[in-house]
Amino acid sequence: MEHFPLIHTNFWDAVIAVPVVMIVTQLIKKLGHIKPFWVPTIALIVGLFISIFISHRHNLLAGLFMGWFYGYAAIGSYASLKTSYITYKQKKIKKQKHSAP
Repeated sequence: MEHFPLIHTNFWDAVIAVPVVMIVTQLIKKLGHIKPFWVPTIALIVGLFISIFISHRHNLLAGLFMGWFYGYAAIGSYASLKTSYITYKQKKIKKQKHSAP
């Protein structure tokens, strides 16, 4: 029976790969005029590409697993940042309305 692949998470995985996926996805979205509902799929594909062909090129199972992680971590991080920014703006506007004479 074959065991799951041994995957070592390193600096690349934790700090560089997910932001790179976010940046590349945003560039593709802006330059390619992609519809918003395709963006998560593009992030997943970019994450898989980076993982399989760059960071885990000698282990396909590790590449698939970590690529899925890169893509979905980028999607979640972007959604969280966007939600936080929108909430901050709404609170700022609400505060300005209440303090206006």
